[in-house]
Amino acid sequence: MQNKQQSLGGTEVLAFTLGSEEYGIDILKVQEIRGYDAVTKIANAPEFIKGVINLRGIIVPIVDMRIMFKLGLPTYDQFTVVIILNIGNRVVGMVVDSVSDVITLNNEQIKPAPEMGTAMDTDYLIGLGTIEERMLILVDIDKLMSSSEMGLIEKIAA
Repeated sequence: MQNKQQSLGGTEVLAFTLGSEEYGIDILKVQEIRGYDAVTKIANAPEFIKGVINLRGIIVPIVDMRIMFKLGLPTYDQFTVVIILNIGNRVVGMVVDSVSDVITLNNEQIKPAPEMGTAMDTDYLIGLGTIEERMLILVDIDKLMSSSEMGLIEKIAA
């Protein structure tokens, strides 16, 4: 766990919300932030893949993180945003409730993720970032987006 923390220590994270929780991802993975637009649905895609959009000639799969993390029925309003990510050589959009700010965390502010046993797959959690009263769930977006279920995204975007 230690090496994961050091790789993110002293770096900037983009803070976003899903339900009542705040999450953080490495700002260097973020290509742009857009409002939520209509997507083109893909037949037989998993529920968490809302569809695809055409972003300046690139077909981008859109993943709804609220569905993926099983956070209840998603609603789409003027605060709903799509974070366009550049992961490996792929561009993926993820729908979140809102984006709050960019935060710089140092190593002391990053605590290891609690062990959940087998109840939950926590491989993609880097840890918890603490800033005064706030707590950010730090997500290794590379690991999350390259998990086995995300392999489906590659097929859809192909």
